[in-house]
Amino acid sequence: MNNDIKISIVTPSYNQGQFIEATILSVLNQTYKNIEYIIVDGGSTDSTPKIIDKYRDRIAFAIAEQYAREIEKRLPADTDIVFSPGSLPVALLKTVKKKVFYTDATFAAMLNYYANFTNLAAYAIRTGNKLEKCALQNCDLIFYASGWAADSAINDYNANPQKVKIVPFGANIECSRTEADIKRIIKNKLNGQCNLLFCGVDWKRKGGEFAVQIAREIQNKNIPVRLDIVGPGEDLKLPDFAENHGFISKKTTGGCEKLNELFTNARFFLLPTQAECYGLVFCEAASFGLPGIATKTGGVTTLIKDNVTGMTFDLSASPADYANHIIYLLENPDEYENLSLSAFRDYKERLNWDIAGKTIMSFINEL
Repeated sequence: MNNDIKISIVTPSYNQGQFIEATILSVLNQTYKNIEYIIVDGGSTDSTPKIIDKYRDRIAFAIAEQYAREIEKRLPADTDIVFSPGSLPVALLKTVKKKVFYTDATFAAMLNYYANFTNLAAYAIRTGNKLEKCALQNCDLIFYASGWAADSAINDYNANPQKVKIVPFGANIECSRTEADIKRIIKNKLNGQCNLLFCGVDWKRKGGEFAVQIAREIQNKNIPVRLDIVGPGEDLKLPDFAENHGFISKKTTGGCEKLNELFTNARFFLLPTQAECYGLVFCEAASFGLPGIATKTGGVTTLIKDNVTGMTFDLSASPADYANHIIYLLENPDEYENLSLSAFRDYKERLNWDIAGKTIMSFINEL
């Protein structure tokens, strides 16, 4: 049979425990490899779920194999590098071409870190770790957006440190601002008002309620405060000093103008996130010279340099800890200006896609 033809095999099942194992094996043992295998179980109450679970590792590997075989078929002969925005597509890829992937986390780092990576079945954990290790061994060069992710690759999977490189993602925002522009922006907002900007769709994980508590601590010190919130689509019960602007799209002129206004008017970018692989918005804030105030978690510490471009706090820190630091900077405008300018320089030197692309190509050219 022509191996270019992809066959999807669907096995419907309900309480077929005495037959399902033989059915699964009849598919998995086929010599024809271009197969997509789907099992649709209707909520079986017999031994069927346990038997399916027994073979899930092989079924998941079959999906990774499908990715790999499809890539192999489509690779032009003159390709020099296979570059993937993730580890799974190249985990089982067989080619003499050099293989590279670029991402912001490993499976091990995500496990029990994000909510959708908690309470995973044993088979899912085994398969996830196995495929991650295959990708790290199979690829010639591995780029991570943060030291947090790179450390996981080396420590959790024994990846070769010589292959692992840290290249921060760049801001997804157009920026023609100069340092002179940032100085003018700083001068225009050196007044008694403390404008805080929070951006994040996931209100709970990003620490939205905590951000409100921080702003309230500042207000309790008789300092005028405003908290602008961008991202959450739900209705939030907020105090008078806070406003939820909802989701603002960068794809529209009006959306871009509104975001520019909010970033320009803010004194600090505040995101006390509880879990964060990276956080592109920190790069975008830096392009406006906004010091970042956030938590020491995930990839955030690659983006914010304490007392240089902002400050990160332990997850155990209180709202008062954040507020006291912000108030200190409000009372010391020279230090605030230095932070702002350093944040903008960090954007120009490290946190933009032009720099990321050039850095990646310099490493690739050495392969």
